[in-house]
Amino acid sequence: MTRLVTVDPNHPDTSIIADAARVLVSGGLVAFPTETVYGVGANALDAAAVEAIFRAKGRPATDPVIVHLASVEQVHDVARRVPAIVYDLARAFWPGALTLILEKQPCLPPSVTAGLPTVGVRVPAHPVAHQLIARAGVPVAAPSANRFSRPSATRAVHVLADLDGVIDLVIDGGPASIGVESTILDLTVSPPVIRRSGGVTLSHIQHILPEATALAEFFGDHDVHLAPGQSLRHYAPRAALTLYIGQVDDIALRVGADVRAAVAAGSRVGVLSPEEDLMALAPRLAALGRTGRVVTMRYGARRKLDESAHELFLALRALDAEGVDLILASAPEADGIGLAITDRLTRAAEGRVVRLHR
Repeated sequence: MTRLVTVDPNHPDTSIIADAARVLVSGGLVAFPTETVYGVGANALDAAAVEAIFRAKGRPATDPVIVHLASVEQVHDVARRVPAIVYDLARAFWPGALTLILEKQPCLPPSVTAGLPTVGVRVPAHPVAHQLIARAGVPVAAPSANRFSRPSATRAVHVLADLDGVIDLVIDGGPASIGVESTILDLTVSPPVIRRSGGVTLSHIQHILPEATALAEFFGDHDVHLAPGQSLRHYAPRAALTLYIGQVDDIALRVGADVRAAVAAGSRVGVLSPEEDLMALAPRLAALGRTGRVVTMRYGARRKLDESAHELFLALRALDAEGVDLILASAPEADGIGLAITDRLTRAAEGRVVRLHR
């Protein structure tokens, strides 16, 4: 049985945190909120506990997991030959939504790193995550708390929908504030490269590390991934998703036509878009909306990218709950955290991307 406990996200009950820490230290699995998404954690030094995460999620062994720490001082416990730039980045972004890939210490089980000589580490900012890791006194390996390839969990109810009965404990600390996973910066290559876009943007990192670049990489489940979140199919709803990228008016014209064609073919269609796109689409979908064959779902707005990131996975799961046959989605500009949004939707679409150019 999976236990569910609820805490105040800013002032979690210390007895609940202590109980959850005991579960971790004894080899159990605990799901907890971070500022990015919910994670499902295990003692990173316990090979059997880490392997239990992979079984619970259905995660391929080729996909490494991030190790979460309570402070930058713990980096040397799991990484070696730590470059000085780590401390500059830590002062700027830790605790927070930045993961750094470093050379691993031999104490980490191969399951944590997919057999790679490197490990991703971060210090989360959420009070629940921070206090849990500090109380446990061990590094915590924690991927997102959902079935592998599904949309990430940003609320405890999402964790239970995917992992109820296969993990020990869920700590409900309310919604995750950012809504997309951490940025992963690889410091073992030159120049350093962002292998996954997330809550910390490239421009922010370049203030500290001007030579840093970003790279979108796509791997199959049987390939060894250089960082988490690089699968071609990832963050995906049950319904097939197609992503449209372009200007608002162009998207309204194309998506409107594609919705009409899909409905005529007998499909029930979900439309997932920022506010501006849905407003432009509304006149084209008005008649179809009355048939019950079209479900529209807003996630944020192009002018409010932080809001879009916060609502993305919630909206994807809500469309799944509607039982639509397919989803037509659009993304905001791929700038700042918009780059992370586009990345998540591209993977959710398994590469089915329609780029509209004037």
